[in-house]
Amino acid sequence: MTQRVGHLASISLDCPDTELLATFYSDLLGLTEAFATPDRGVIALSGAGTMLTMMRVADHVPPSWPHGPQHQQLHLDIAVQDLDSASASAVALGAIAADHQASPEQWRVMLDPAGHPFCLTAVRPD
Repeated sequence: MTQRVGHLASISLDCPDTELLATFYSDLLGLTEAFATPDRGVIALSGAGTMLTMMRVADHVPPSWPHGPQHQQLHLDIAVQDLDSASASAVALGAIAADHQASPEQWRVMLDPAGHPFCLTAVRPD
């Protein structure tokens, strides 16, 4: 067994507007701001173990999932109790439902305000 070198501190999302995306995920997941650079180009949210960090990228190209040319590189799965009410709440916060829904009875694919796909899911580990 290999000795751990460190702990996962943050998952970072590139986006054109860190304020918009930080507000969205703060409201969606009940997170609070833990850190921000003076220019607010980087905003880290805490409250879920690993931080979720927004990083401003001027030439950000949103993923075009499920078909290219810009494929998703990462997405978040968010466990919820009720897919219908969670989907409605996410939309009220600024998400949109993705056109492609492969298994809507288990996952609802949503797009955050910067176009990143994320899934609301009823799937839980045993």
